Amino acid sequence: MTAEPPYLPLSEPSLQGRELEYVTDCITTGWVSSGGAFVTRLEEWATEYFGAGGAVAVSSGTAALHTALLLAGVGHGDEVVVPTLTFIAPANAVRYAGASPVFIDAEPEYWQLHPARLEEFLVKRCRRERAGVVDLETGRVVKAVLPVNVLGHPCDMDSIVAVAHAAGLVVIEDATESLGSRYKGRPAGLLGDYGCVSFNGNKIATAGGGGLVVTRDSQAAERARYLTTQAKDDPLEYVHREVGFNYRLTNVQAAIGLAQVERLDELVAGRRWVAEQYREAFADVPGVEFMPEAPWARSNRWLSAIRVRPVGGGDSRSLLRVLAEHRVEARPLWQPLHRSPAHGGTTDGGDWIADRLNREVLCLPSSPSLTDEDIGRVAGLVSAFARERGRIRPT
Repeated sequence: MTAEPPYLPLSEPSLQGRELEYVTDCITTGWVSSGGAFVTRLEEWATEYFGAGGAVAVSSGTAALHTALLLAGVGHGDEVVVPTLTFIAPANAVRYAGASPVFIDAEPEYWQLHPARLEEFLVKRCRRERAGVVDLETGRVVKAVLPVNVLGHPCDMDSIVAVAHAAGLVVIEDATESLGSRYKGRPAGLLGDYGCVSFNGNKIATAGGGGLVVTRDSQAAERARYLTTQAKDDPLEYVHREVGFNYRLTNVQAAIGLAQVERLDELVAGRRWVAEQYREAFADVPGVEFMPEAPWARSNRWLSAIRVRPVGGGDSRSLLRVLAEHRVEARPLWQPLHRSPAHGGTTDGGDWIADRLNREVLCLPSSPSLTDEDIGRVAGLVSAFARERGRIRPT
């Protein structure tokens, strides 16, 4: 009887640093909750890494997004521009702030928020009034732009920031997938006015959960710390003048996160090595295009992704099923948010680039621990599907 091949998950953490040492320190000292030296050390690391005015550790990347939106002054009845091609968390965070997301399409080359479509929305579909930039269709004030660095690849942030700032909007960079990536030599994460990082279990660096709010202004960082610690004005007498949130990161999680970011360059190098093996393996495979990288970007390659050009029954979902049958986890991109029922999605037509990417892109196993044999196994299955079945047309 032939043994089953080992299961290859999409994205596993690499816990090969000082994680156990640091967590043991938390336990032996008793500092396991939302205070402690590792929380402080992680925030100090982020402040230095991003060249920030301050950083605040929080319970999740989504909590970071919500907090950054509040710092930006987003509130009830406002609008925030969000890419349609992203995980749902940014749009949810906009709703938490009482605002409404406006979805902008992806650009076709690198799959990120389209700067030209953003400008078109702000110039042709909005008008500057005393209250601010007003969406002519809804009458709401547009307060911010929230670009997401999809799959770890930076957006064209200089273009986005220029367009947004010209309209008087705040830019919140969602770097939840792009820690360790670089844009024109600068770290992704604080290329706008605020930045947000995630330490979810499948991210490039993990704390098992958690995130960071990064700001240019030390006073904004203190405001974030206040809001995320239940807005305590007098912690002894329990006086609270505002509604706050229980968003603080625990010391145990921060200990794991600090051990991870101490190895950030190594973790990025591991993911980029995996991506390069895939890129070379698919270079001559008809109908399979590896996710491109802009000349001005250095992606952390959080997830390695391919674009499958469909013909007949040989589309990306057919390949997804073949991989699953061989115990290889792969995932499509997220349902574009303009289609999401949770956000009043539409089922109408329209030539959205995000719709095509959703149909055609698959993310492959990307853990830095993958071996040559593992990658060869995945690449062999993809190549066989493309060549032997003849169901994918050349690009």
